[in-house]
Amino acid sequence: MEFTSDNVAAVGNKGKGIRSDCFVTMELAESGGIQLELMSKVESMYGASIRELVNEVMDFFDVKNTRILVEDSGALPLVLAARLEAAVKLLVKTEKEFLFPILPENTYSTTRDRNRFSRLYLPGNTPSLAINAGVHKPDGIILDLEDAVAPAKKFEASFLVRNSLRGIDFYGAERMVRINQVPRGLQDLDFIVPHNVNLILLPKCENTDQVRQVNEKIALIRTKTGASQPIWIMPIIESALGVLRSFEIAQCENVVAMAIGLEDYTADLGTKRTAEGTESFFARSMVVNACKAAGIQAIDSVFSDVGDMEGLKQNVINSKALGFDGMGCIHPRQIRVIHEFYAPDEVEIDKAKKIVNAFMEAAEKGLGVVSLGTKMIDPPVVKRAQKLIDLAIALGKLKAGWREEFLAQI
Repeated sequence: MEFTSDNVAAVGNKGKGIRSDCFVTMELAESGGIQLELMSKVESMYGASIRELVNEVMDFFDVKNTRILVEDSGALPLVLAARLEAAVKLLVKTEKEFLFPILPENTYSTTRDRNRFSRLYLPGNTPSLAINAGVHKPDGIILDLEDAVAPAKKFEASFLVRNSLRGIDFYGAERMVRINQVPRGLQDLDFIVPHNVNLILLPKCENTDQVRQVNEKIALIRTKTGASQPIWIMPIIESALGVLRSFEIAQCENVVAMAIGLEDYTADLGTKRTAEGTESFFARSMVVNACKAAGIQAIDSVFSDVGDMEGLKQNVINSKALGFDGMGCIHPRQIRVIHEFYAPDEVEIDKAKKIVNAFMEAAEKGLGVVSLGTKMIDPPVVKRAQKLIDLAIALGKLKAGWREEFLAQI
C-alpha cells in the first residue's frame, strides 16, 4: 500500500530484531471505507482477529474512511490497539480512549515502606521487554517515558504504557512509571494515574515545586476519574542543585523514596563517572542523609555494566554501606545480585535478634530501660533492629518464631 498524502500518521516499531510490536501507517480518506493491508508472519493464525480489532478501533473512534498498513511482528492486542489509537489521535481530535478491561491481577496497591531493593527499567516504547518482566521478580518495574524514549516517540509511548499498566501481568512488582521532566511530565500523568500506577519517578528534580505540581495534577485527575489508589513519588536527584535541595524534596507529600542519577549528576559537574565513585561520594552521602532524616528510602543509581556481576556485587556492598536501601537495574540478570547483597546478612540478623530480644525481656520485666550487656539501647536502635528482623522473615532468611530457638541457644 503506497501513501502519498501529507495527512499520514506512522507509529510503532519495525525492522530486524523487533518482536511483539507492530508498525502502523494510517491515512485518512474521503471514501472507500476501512482499507487494511496486513503484513504479518502469524496472519494464518491471528489475521482474522487482527483485522477484527482494527475495525473495532476505527469504529470506536468513528473513523469511516482510511487506508491502513499494519506491519505486525507478533503484537499483543493491547499493543496493536495502542498503536492504532496513537495514529488516530495524530490525525483526528478526540477525547475518547480505547481501553481493555484492567487485569484483576493488576489492581493491587503498595505500601509506603514496601521493600524496594530493585527496580527494573524498561523503555516505555518497547513492548517486548515489558511482557514478561515480572517473572524475573524485581521489586519494581519501571515503564520509562523519559530518557529511554526518543522525543519523536514519546506521544505514542504514552498509549503503550497506559495499556501495559492495564493489561500486562506485573506478578506483584510495584508498578512504576518514570515520567518526563516537569512540566512535560505533567501530561504523562493523564495516561497513568487512572490506570493503577503505584509509584511515579520524577526525573531531574531540583525543587519542591516540581513535586507539588505532580501532586496537584494527580489530585485533579483523581477528582475527574474517581481513581483513589495511593500513588507514591520517587524524585530522582540528577544535578548539583538537586543535591543541595535534597532534604527539602525528601519531605514532600507522598514522597516515599528518593533516588540519585549519577550519569546526569556527573555531567552536571563536568566530570566522568568512575568505578571508585569519588566524584559522587558527596552527592550520594547527601541524598542518603536527606532520606534518613526525612524517614524515606534512599535509592542508588544504576550499575551500567550488565556483564560485570562481580563489579555489581561490590557496587551493591558499597552502596549498602553508605546507607542506600536499593538501586536501579537495567537488565534482569542484575536482580539476583542486588537482592542477595542488599538483604541483611547473618551478622546483621544475629545482632538484630539480640537487640530485639533484650527489648522484649525488658518489656516482660516491666523495665523502662533496655540494655544489651553494658550498653544502653535507644528506641530508634530497637526500631531499626525490629525492621531488619521483619525483613529477614519476609525474605525467608529467618523463621517467624525465631525467638524460641534463640532463647534455647543462650
